[in-house]
Amino acid sequence: QVQLVESGGDLVQPGGSLRLSCAASGSIFSINSMGWYRQAPGKERELVATITSGDSTNYADSVKGRFTNSRDNAKNTVYLLMNNLKPEDTAVYYCNAQIVRRYRDYPRNYWGQGTQVTVSS
Repeated sequence: QVQLVESGGDLVQPGGSLRLSCAASGSIFSINSMGWYRQAPGKERELVATITSGDSTNYADSVKGRFTNSRDNAKNTVYLLMNNLKPEDTAVYYCNAQIVRRYRDYPRNYWGQGTQVTVSS
């Protein structure tokens, strides 16, 4: 019954900003990591940013210095603040989480439904 719900995708001009949100709900014992992937039409899905429960982050080289990944552990929510957006950032952005549902269970991979980010003038 674990579910990831995303929001925040929009049409924005180059240089603009957006903040994406993703909330995990359902049967959750712990969340090892949460993050974001994106997929442009005809391209492979690629990692954008991840964050662990201890707030350790990593970013794709293409977004370093522009995007900031953060989380609210109490709310099981991850945020992606995207600044100085570029046309090449246009993609469907997917929330991802590695979630342990029960004590002594193994982590399972979950995906959100995706939210469209379009950067265009």
